[in-house]
Amino acid sequence: MEPKAHIAVISIPAFSHQASTLALCKRLLQLNPHLHITFIVPILNSLSNASKSLIDSFSSFNIHTILLPPVTFPQGSNIHPALQVPLTMSQSIPSIRDALNSLNSTNKLVALIADYLAYETLELAKTLNILSYIYFPLSASVLSLCLHSSWLDQIVSCEFRELSEPIEIPGCIPIHGRDLPNSLQHRSSQDYSNFLHRSKALHLADGILVNSFEGLEGGAITALLQEQTNKYPCIYPVGPNANQVGRWVSSNHVINHDDYEFLRWLNKQEPSSVLYVSFGSGGTLSQNQMNELALGLELSGQKFLWVVREPNDLASANYFTGSKVDPLQFLPNGFLERVVKAGGQGMLVSCWAPQVEILSHKSIGAFLTQCGWFSILEGVLHGLPIIAWPLFAEQRMNAAILSDGLNVSVRVRVNENGIVGREEITKVIKRVMIGDEGMRIRAAMEVLQHDAVEELKQEASSSMNLARLGMEWKNMRG
Repeated sequence: MEPKAHIAVISIPAFSHQASTLALCKRLLQLNPHLHITFIVPILNSLSNASKSLIDSFSSFNIHTILLPPVTFPQGSNIHPALQVPLTMSQSIPSIRDALNSLNSTNKLVALIADYLAYETLELAKTLNILSYIYFPLSASVLSLCLHSSWLDQIVSCEFRELSEPIEIPGCIPIHGRDLPNSLQHRSSQDYSNFLHRSKALHLADGILVNSFEGLEGGAITALLQEQTNKYPCIYPVGPNANQVGRWVSSNHVINHDDYEFLRWLNKQEPSSVLYVSFGSGGTLSQNQMNELALGLELSGQKFLWVVREPNDLASANYFTGSKVDPLQFLPNGFLERVVKAGGQGMLVSCWAPQVEILSHKSIGAFLTQCGWFSILEGVLHGLPIIAWPLFAEQRMNAAILSDGLNVSVRVRVNENGIVGREEITKVIKRVMIGDEGMRIRAAMEVLQHDAVEELKQEASSSMNLARLGMEWKNMRG
């Protein structure tokens, strides 16, 4: 039997990135059965149960996984969530180097694919004399921003959020400075310095695989492809890579659907009648904002399924650490009795829910999301209108793309106190769930859904890019 070309793929300690990267690995193997993939996973503190289930669910696709020794920070170090991944990756470099050397000595590697936030591993690929690629799991618009970051840093002297006019990023819709990613909001911060450094590192790669497709971001992708010859590494649009593997799997055992009260509730609802409310794997609301959301949902009169998380003033507080506290105790007095127990208007799920299965349920009619790119892609793949409620990272930029560029979402408005009020919440829910605007958005989303599903087919440009890369790697092995 002909030996397979061996690829190492390095993720980061974040569930959403792991899900997207494994989806990419699955497609690579389906299109290139001559490949062998080793998935290397750095760990912060410990591997979450969600990540364990996710990795187990991909075991049937013949993806070998290496779990690295966990990185821990001193108790009380109080490191901001935005800096925890860069620090974890830096401290994991010795373990990654050992893993790559071991893999290369037993079954020679031909290429390395690293998550954008694992850019430091590109230097390790050079020492092994193998090709290196960045998997950019976010939008092509954000990739364009990163590749033009040095230029922006030179031409803008003030804080980006203070600019009176939107910023023109090649191929993208004009973006207000306040809607740029969090890491660009304070130019004197370590977060901004890290952003510039990893953006510069993109140029070290032999190619960049971006998690988007022409039907979704045609302008940004066209601009990137036109500029790549002289300025950048080769750009490969390979999206949409979102988690399409069921999350009902835990420790290789299928969970009985009947065990889920919320699923039984969904089964009783009318088609497209329920708003799904979730702020991703780590998004968090303050206590005041949680109260306003609860009361806004109630006042809307619309059915809803809400994934509730313990409140915190830091929007990304739960990105890496969960909570053992029951979040339902923080809801407004009487809310559970009025809305869930008595009236049956809504259903609540504590902390985490299997999003793919929920989005695919016939009763779901719209998606209120924090606008993480992975949630957006999952929403697009299921053709759901979106209520955009960005919290941190690049989510405000994603929300602008959806609402201002694609016109497939309604974005919530924050008041002068930094809160989305209950009246605003009620208004946007009704705009999307009932009336002509919701119908128009749904129709536009169905077009995007068709394009997204088509891109996953073997003859589509996204799949052909992956097949072409696989053939190049195979020829190198030969």
